[in-house]
Amino acid sequence: MREIIKLGLILLIITSVAGLILGITNDITQEIIQERALEETREALVTLLPEAEEFDIIEEAELLDRRFIQEIYSGSKNGEIVGYTIKVNPQGYDGRIEMLVGISSEGTITGVKIGDHTETPGLGSKIADASYIDQFVDRGTEEEFISTLGGETGEQYIEAISGATVSSDAVVDGVNSARSLFVEELQDR
Repeated sequence: MREIIKLGLILLIITSVAGLILGITNDITQEIIQERALEETREALVTLLPEAEEFDIIEEAELLDRRFIQEIYSGSKNGEIVGYTIKVNPQGYDGRIEMLVGISSEGTITGVKIGDHTETPGLGSKIADASYIDQFVDRGTEEEFISTLGGETGEQYIEAISGATVSSDAVVDGVNSARSLFVEELQDR
């Protein structure tokens, strides 16, 4: 009995010390992780709105309460807004998909960048491929986009990835959410 108590106390001490070390390590690295995430976001903003020199976050609650909207950035050059980058997180097949959607002040989609996601590797993960994402680039924001597998043509149709329609639909939902926010709230600012 005494041996079991002794082993239990040793195990308790070892796990307590390990937990303390992990906690300290987490506190030290958390700031570095946040700095890297901010730098990655900054790089993505520049990629999606290359003509912008400055980016300011918009923190208006009524804008952030909309479906899928996470963050909104205005991009400006010489004090004039040249576009917006909107971070959305639609529900994909296997979880939320983090995305950034760039829209010029004229109402043209300048790009879409897929961030963190848990879509099926090799199938749903194809949503991040340029061949899929580039379908949105240089399209207007007048109409909602529609995901299709039938090969329909037109400004509003986006060809879905065969076998990954849920993931494709999620990306279209995310872009439509950003598009809707732009048309209804940001376009006339």
